[in-house]
Amino acid sequence: MVRRKLGRTELSVMPLCFGGNVFGWTADERTSFAVLDAYVDGGGNFIDTADVYGVGESESIVGRWMNARKNRGQIVLATKVGSRMGLDKQGLSRQYILEEVEASLKRLQTDYIDLYQAHRDDLNTPLDETMGAFNELVRQGKVRYLGASNYNAARLREALRVSDRHGYARYECLQPLYNLVKRAEYEGELEALCLEQGLGVITYSSLASGFLSGKYREGKAMPFSLRAKNVHDRYMNEQGFRVLEQVDRVAAAHSATVAQVALAWILTRPGITAAIVSATSVEQLRELLGAVQLSLSKEDLESF
Repeated sequence: MVRRKLGRTELSVMPLCFGGNVFGWTADERTSFAVLDAYVDGGGNFIDTADVYGVGESESIVGRWMNARKNRGQIVLATKVGSRMGLDKQGLSRQYILEEVEASLKRLQTDYIDLYQAHRDDLNTPLDETMGAFNELVRQGKVRYLGASNYNAARLREALRVSDRHGYARYECLQPLYNLVKRAEYEGELEALCLEQGLGVITYSSLASGFLSGKYREGKAMPFSLRAKNVHDRYMNEQGFRVLEQVDRVAAAHSATVAQVALAWILTRPGITAAIVSATSVEQLRELLGAVQLSLSKEDLESF
């Protein structure tokens, strides 16, 4: 199976990262174990979760699965800190990071995290404090590498400068929202900075919350759910349907699915290490894995 190096780290990962946001939410433990088994059987080794997913339940399921399968050494494990976990439990202060990493390690049933990411920027805490705390975790061996999610270019650049100035471990990757419909936020300053600094990039919402799976269509009845409302508000517009129409054409030409084309496109972008995908069934997971083998032509890519 294809592997890609994550930025300047020693981590070699599959270009489709399994997103654990579904664990304990839309996938119960039995289903979660089944799709994780299928992911590993398909060559996968990269799992991304966060303390806030299921308020700890996602990390707990991943931890129980790794313990049951005895495969911690074969998994590149990523989790995140900073999003709201409860009253006064959020942010990137030194005290909170040092407390919350212990909770994550306990839930994950491991003594180290391969990639520990700031889930979102904390404007109320000095970057010197945040990066100093993360550096302590790296020096202690509890964390191997650091990453950032939802940072803008200016703050990411400043965080890198802080680490350089103090000799701290730095952010080695970025996790931005990026897909065929929502491109502007990443393409531009953020993309240029990541390429300049050699940062790995792991995209989330890679299938636009399911819009780029092809199941949401113009004129088709929408399910009643918060996720469906999000898709409707963000993606079901003239631009979204125009992109989906072109993805349909490319998919038909390659006898591929809409989701496979959307993911294969991301993986052709410069500097992209992996696209995060989630699945709630083995069949769905196997479909998504097919994106790694799909080769899009120059004409395909230029059509988007």
